Amino acid sequence: MSVRIGLEIHVQLNTLRTKLFCSTPSDYHDKPPNTLVCPVCLGMPGTLPVVNRRAIEAAIMVALALNCEIAPRILFVRKHYFYPDLPKNYQISQYDGPGMFPYARKGWLRISAGGRTKIVRIRRINIEEDPGKLTYPTGSMLTSPYSLVDYNRSGMPLLEIVTEPDMESPQEARAFVEKLIAVLDYLGVCDHRKEGAFRVDANVSIEGGARVEIKNIGSAKDVERALEFEIARQRSVVASGGKVRRETRHWDPVRKVTVPIRIKEVEEDYRYFPDPDLPPIDVPRSWIEEIAEKMPELPDQRIERFVKQYGIDEYRAAVLVLNKRLADLFEECAKMYRDYKKLADWLITDFLRWVKDLGIDLESKKVEPIAIVKLLRTLDEGRISIRMAKELLPKVIAENLDVEEYIKRTGMEKISDVETLKRVIEEVFRENPKAVKDALKNKKAVNFLVGAVMRKTRGRADPQLTVKLIEEKLREIAREI
Repeated sequence: MSVRIGLEIHVQLNTLRTKLFCSTPSDYHDKPPNTLVCPVCLGMPGTLPVVNRRAIEAAIMVALALNCEIAPRILFVRKHYFYPDLPKNYQISQYDGPGMFPYARKGWLRISAGGRTKIVRIRRINIEEDPGKLTYPTGSMLTSPYSLVDYNRSGMPLLEIVTEPDMESPQEARAFVEKLIAVLDYLGVCDHRKEGAFRVDANVSIEGGARVEIKNIGSAKDVERALEFEIARQRSVVASGGKVRRETRHWDPVRKVTVPIRIKEVEEDYRYFPDPDLPPIDVPRSWIEEIAEKMPELPDQRIERFVKQYGIDEYRAAVLVLNKRLADLFEECAKMYRDYKKLADWLITDFLRWVKDLGIDLESKKVEPIAIVKLLRTLDEGRISIRMAKELLPKVIAENLDVEEYIKRTGMEKISDVETLKRVIEEVFRENPKAVKDALKNKKAVNFLVGAVMRKTRGRADPQLTVKLIEEKLREIAREI
């Protein structure tokens, strides 16, 4: 059964200093509930919203980065529904309908997944205000007998990015989310790591079935997991003779299942109409061009430059660029270390693995480029082995260890002296006569002897030279037999 997936992604413009329609500070995280609010945030009678110009400029940057057509006017509407996290009983948003329109539409983003590249179309982008946040003190949304409302988040500038149903697998949906996060990171408009800053609603249907929406998924990995579960659930319903009904479901990241929460609303339920308190905002071409000139280098542009400037292939470039901090580190190291392919491979494989295992956030933890460069230089000079380099790498990452100084202080330098290695090999042969006999009959048994030498030298023996000397020693013994 074929699968169709479309995403609605809500992105907070949380790097701005104030909210969308008032001067209340936007840094509400870790603040006591309901302390960063004002009469406008709370929808008090008689209050009037005033648009944050910087939020509009940030929204236009996002639209340009996603190759969208930008409307010549920005028109806000009221979207009515009753939720306790919206004290006005309506949300200031945008709508694509008669007499109303979003500020951007008909965009696209290129993704790579499953060994192929494809274009995912973007239907529209809306500017809107974020609601407050419901909290569940005694459990989760599914188990708590009551909820509390924190309005600190209410009024935060929010973009709703809606794609066409162009994705055909959970892996493609994850790739789109990861690529979008990278674009937003390069633009500097959203810190997606903050709670509630990046929320995904996934719409998915299998062939012949109704569309199901999965609400408020918090990460790219969970987008993939939620869709995998939901597709399997829908296929199971159809296989058992049932029909998939149109509904809204909740993703439970703990149990890794989707659960129903309500029948899906239709657009008529929201009673859209233009907001009378917010006059249309003209967007002249000159303003768009002025914003475009200030745009930073975007991921696709940086990938193309990495391929040309550093001679690495597109795959390596894409992996580096998808994480801005990793790409920045690569470029800083590349100023001092010219084997760009080797540098990229170490960063993509061993470095990223240790960053994950150590729980390091590259946004807040500064890894010194010179520490990485010294590790690779010392390896190139033959002073340490690959094994030793891999053992030292976590210390380089966590402590910015100076490898050159460390090996001098500890005497950890690789042993490449032939006479020294021969003495160690003699000891290993005396202590392991059975292993020597096995190695004379089976070449694979040589690995045991090599390992024994490595243990005696605490991993410092030059592995290639060690193998060569052991094989020479075995040939001498074979000639004497």
